[in-house]
Amino acid sequence: MATVSPFPPQFQHPNTSSNFSSPMLQPYLEQLDEKHKQQPQPQQAAVEQVDNDPKQSHLNLCPNPGLINKSISTLYRVSFNQNGSCFAIGTDCGISVYSCDPFCEMFRRYFDNGGGIGIVEMLFRSNILVFVGNGDNPQYPRNNVIIWDDHQSRCIGELRFRSAVRGVRLRRDCIVVILEQKIYVYNFADVKLVHQIETISNPKGLCEISQTAVSPVLVCPGLQNGQVRVENFTSKRTKFVFAHDSRIASFALSHEGDVLATASIKGTLIRIFSTQDCSLLQEVRRGADRAEIHSVSFSPTAQWLAVSSDKGTVHVFRLKVNLGSQVKPKGSRNSRVTLAALTSPLPFIKGVLPKYFSSEWSVAQFRLPGDSEYIVTFGHEKNTLSILGLDGSFIRCKFDPASGKEMTQLEIHNFLKSENSP
Repeated sequence: MATVSPFPPQFQHPNTSSNFSSPMLQPYLEQLDEKHKQQPQPQQAAVEQVDNDPKQSHLNLCPNPGLINKSISTLYRVSFNQNGSCFAIGTDCGISVYSCDPFCEMFRRYFDNGGGIGIVEMLFRSNILVFVGNGDNPQYPRNNVIIWDDHQSRCIGELRFRSAVRGVRLRRDCIVVILEQKIYVYNFADVKLVHQIETISNPKGLCEISQTAVSPVLVCPGLQNGQVRVENFTSKRTKFVFAHDSRIASFALSHEGDVLATASIKGTLIRIFSTQDCSLLQEVRRGADRAEIHSVSFSPTAQWLAVSSDKGTVHVFRLKVNLGSQVKPKGSRNSRVTLAALTSPLPFIKGVLPKYFSSEWSVAQFRLPGDSEYIVTFGHEKNTLSILGLDGSFIRCKFDPASGKEMTQLEIHNFLKSENSP
């Protein structure tokens, strides 16, 4: 079982290392946005303002404006930041960060030796990122988490483990590291270990943590197939949701941490639960055929749920979870999560026909190009989605929940090709 490595003296753990410096959070990409507006050639002008002394770091600015260099041959990971305003990619020679709306490359960092990055996560639109190596020529070991401050252009901390890191999640106050069968939670200010959780085998690194709630809520696989563990760190309560009979394939947590959506390896049903009392709130159907669910995502208000799968479609479902008013009641927060009355187009035969016929279906669909793996999140504009593919596709589309028709594609780009390439 993976555990935190007892480092020899020459490799001090960041918890006690004297060279760890607290992250200096800057509204980094907001500053770049302003420079984009003021400069005729925004991307090049923006990155030139960043201090990048080669004596301090072996991570270099991309030498040319435009999109990804043609020398990139492998894309390892794509990931949205916590509010879906940006996304980052890890490749065989470094990382790049993009704005979703408007779509543009914000900056890129290439390693001198072309080392691969398999995991890259951003902390909102700040200067803090984390890296984990990957590929035939990994820049860092796959069992190390590098905490990078792009404002200082240097590594400010490093976490080392005995086994490969499967995923990382960030909040403004904590870092979550996911291993095959264990999860570690660290304070961001001093990288002190504050919590650890054992899980069932978790090769996909499934784990989510709430972003807007004052009280952090973390969800991860439990110790049984189909089980999801819910941790509330402030109340120090642990609950278990028995979501499916088969293994969990994907899940999502609402921004507030009140609502959980889960999908199993069957990929036909998505179930919605309250994280307060683990009650089932709603069940929606993606389809009748077995499918691999690639991603599940809540809209910021938990009004909609988006699901992407290997069937080449993205579905949007209307959620009937009432989160109540924006003003929090004085009592328990449990009262804020209730199930609105569910309606069926065939209520008089709901108890007679098979469950398939009374299922709740999506209100909008989008047919994805090609057969790549795609992840999805909601855009800042009303009823819009941002979709990322491992083939380099970035797609923005809009849905009309009243029509039930196919979504409208607003734009599509390939961020793996240079703007000047044929």
